[in-house]
Amino acid sequence: MAKPGRTGLARIVAATGYSLKGLRAALRHEAAFRQELVLALVLLPLALWLGEDGVQRALLAAPVLLVLVVELINSAIEAVVDRLGDEWHELAGRAKDLGSAAVFVSLLLLVLVWGLVLWPRGDL
Repeated sequence: MAKPGRTGLARIVAATGYSLKGLRAALRHEAAFRQELVLALVLLPLALWLGEDGVQRALLAAPVLLVLVVELINSAIEAVVDRLGDEWHELAGRAKDLGSAAVFVSLLLLVLVWGLVLWPRGDL
């Protein structure tokens, strides 16, 4: 967490460091994030290639990046729940299930957007 006295560029630099630390942690500890990152490394270049204009490229790229964002949030939720204790609790299980559902919905959005953008052109 940034020190309270940091402002301006020092705060931005510190925040960037924390963000990179979080990405490294996701790569190191989260298999699902690594799998979705591989998917993104395939789909993002395809989005740029298959999109006919800037709007289509953005429409194809955005849900790919959203999956990564939602997976990071899901991983954060799981880490906090796991930190609170090993014993089973209905709310802990619900929190993990809801995070997983959010990832699933973001993946459905990816499939839906890619289908709607590419299907009419016959690219699928």
